[in-house]
Amino acid sequence: MLGEQHLTKRGQYALVYSEGRSWVSSLVVMKALPNGLTLSRYGFSVSRRVGKAVTRNRVKRLLREILRLTPLEPGWDIIFIARPVAATADYANLKESVRGLLLRAGLLKTAENNFRAGDSGGLSLISEGV
Repeated sequence: MLGEQHLTKRGQYALVYSEGRSWVSSLVVMKALPNGLTLSRYGFSVSRRVGKAVTRNRVKRLLREILRLTPLEPGWDIIFIARPVAATADYANLKESVRGLLLRAGLLKTAENNFRAGDSGGLSLISEGV
């Protein structure tokens, strides 16, 4: 994820929080707002209720990696807000939760919408030992 793809200013977060639409899962809340740009920008909010700094940073790293591997439609400002149960979630559960939110919001690229819900995104060859 490039630096220009991050929401960095307080005003950018405030705009998405106030005018964006929300989608909720058990692990993550997603807020999204069209930005009129040719790229999508991301932000993460992980409060102290999730855990200490090490735990919060782990959750943010996992979310960033999930987004890095997931092709999205351009032109959106998206904030992911971790819920306290995200601290104990593994990568697979967090990925399933985030992809479900993106699918419900229609933010996955068109080819991505054709995958089955349980598809690993092409990583099955590695897990099968091939």
